[in-house]
This record gives sequence, C-alpha cells and structure tokens, in this order.
Amino acid sequence: MAPRPRFDRRAPVRELPNINDRISYPQLRVVDSDGSQLGVISREDALEVAKERELDLVLVSEKADPPVCRIMDYGKFKFEQEKKAKEAKKKSHQTEVKEVKMRYKIDSHDYDVRIGQAQRFLKAGDKVKCTVIFRGREIQHTALAEVLLRRMAKDLEEKAEIQQSPKREGRNMIMFLTPRKTPLLKKDDKDSSVHQAIRTIPAPPRSTAAKVAAPQA
Repeated sequence: MAPRPRFDRRAPVRELPNINDRISYPQLRVVDSDGSQLGVISREDALEVAKERELDLVLVSEKADPPVCRIMDYGKFKFEQEKKAKEAKKKSHQTEVKEVKMRYKIDSHDYDVRIGQAQRFLKAGDKVKCTVIFRGREIQHTALAEVLLRRMAKDLEEKAEIQQSPKREGRNMIMFLTPRKTPLLKKDDKDSSVHQAIRTIPAPPRSTAAKVAAPQA
C-alpha cells in the first residue's frame, strides 16, 4: 500500500513578474513611458533607459519577435489593474433571492432579527423572499400573516419596494421585496413640496388725520 502523502505546509510559489533584471531576452522592442517607440535595442540599453527615467522595464508581449517591453511605473500600473479588477467584480454582482422565514405569531425580538437579515440582503443588492409558514390549523389565519408581511414591507420601505404582494402558496404566504432604486419621498417632504410660501401684505397704516366735525345748526 502506497504511503499517504504528507500535507505540504510550504507557501505556494508566486510567479514573479517579468520586469527589469528578470527579463533575459537579448534584443527587445521597447515602448517609452509616453507611448513613443524606441525601436529594437539591446536588453542592457533598455534597462539603462528605464533607470534614467527612474521607472521599470516591463515585458508586455513575450511571444512577439522580438519581445515587446514598456517603460513604466510598475507599482502604479499594478495598483490601477487591481483597482479595475475590484470595480469590475462589484459591477458583476449577480442578484440572488434570499429568504426570510417566520411564523405569524412571531415575537418582537425575532421580528427585529428578521428585519435585520432582510436589511443586510437588500444592502447587498439581493431580493428578499419573505415567507410566513403555517402549521396545522394555523392555515386559518392567513389574514394575520398578510398583516405581518405588510408590516414588514412598511418597516423596510426606505430600502425596499414590493415586487410581489403577499400571496398564499400552499401552506405558506410569501412576499417578494426588491432593493429600492429611487429614494423614498417621506410625508414631510411631500407636504413641503405641496405647500407654497404665502406672501403676507401688511395692511396700510390707518390715517391719523383728525376728523373735522360738521358745525351744528
């Protein structure tokens, strides 16, 4: 029986970039930092040019004949590449449907926990399936379950909007919420947009001139 292989605790070997002294090709086609062509020059001359500019000589096309190198700030280039990769990963987020389950007789503490879960899911850009589970004769209280789901939608209205209203499916009642795309206009904001400023025009001052009494006959 072959011996079991031991676990290799050594760190994985990282592939180092082909820059500066790691480039071994004798002749290189070099592109300067401003994009201009320096032509085909020797490896030593290319390294000397990069050193004079206080930049790096980076191999960008190994399969070309001769290989193509570019003079650049490799640290800045690597940082920008990692930043672009992170932004692309954020944009490629796939929307998922997360489920929050509860009973219609849920207590206040457990309800707050479900609200917290739903808020986290919505913040991550996912849809939320709110499910009320019925057991046995609890199926008779579908009205109370709908009230609970409506309450949840109201408590989450700043972050979510209803995609599907409460609906009974088998022994469950479900509601779908989706992240809100437009900010919620609160009641105070609605009132302020409807009411317009009223200009008050002061009444003209009363005349202080003395009235002359007509002489009595």
